[in-house]
Amino acid sequence: MRPLTGALAIILALGLAACETATPYQPAAPNAAVAGGFTDQAIDSNHYRVSFQGNSVTPRQTVENYLLYRSAELTVKQGYDWFEMVERKTDPHQETFGAAPYGWYWHPYWVVYGGRRGWRGGFGWGGDPFWDDPFWGDYDVQTIDRYQAEAEIAMGHGPKPDPKAMDAHEVLTNLGPTIVRPS
Repeated sequence: MRPLTGALAIILALGLAACETATPYQPAAPNAAVAGGFTDQAIDSNHYRVSFQGNSVTPRQTVENYLLYRSAELTVKQGYDWFEMVERKTDPHQETFGAAPYGWYWHPYWVVYGGRRGWRGGFGWGGDPFWDDPFWGDYDVQTIDRYQAEAEIAMGHGPKPDPKAMDAHEVLTNLGPTIVRPS
């Protein structure tokens, strides 16, 4: 029984370590060691849709830098000199978790003003004031943000047509040192 317990502890520790690693610069794959990564799709000969999704410990700026880096990398790979973001957005995806005395669960959190009773909150069920009252309840709420950046890019040859366009080689040179690849 002890060897099995030790093996399970090691597997659990490795699993937790993987969960605490920011998404590296990698293609998005369902079986990747760390969740997230980049995707790209050709729209026509010089337009692509590019995205990068990070996990819960990948900062927004890293996600946006990886999107720019992938756009530049794709531009050079296709034989172009510059790219321009035609459309760009970064979306936060939020998940809220609460810890109760009986384990973890997800539920939307609410807060209401109860007149002379003051502010009260809960997790969507009523009845027991000790569960619904944030001052008496034995639970904790945690919100986790994950970011996904997407862009549609246009690529071209020669000098940049306007100040919004970016030189792909310069982007690769400037952002290259900040890129963390999977180990």
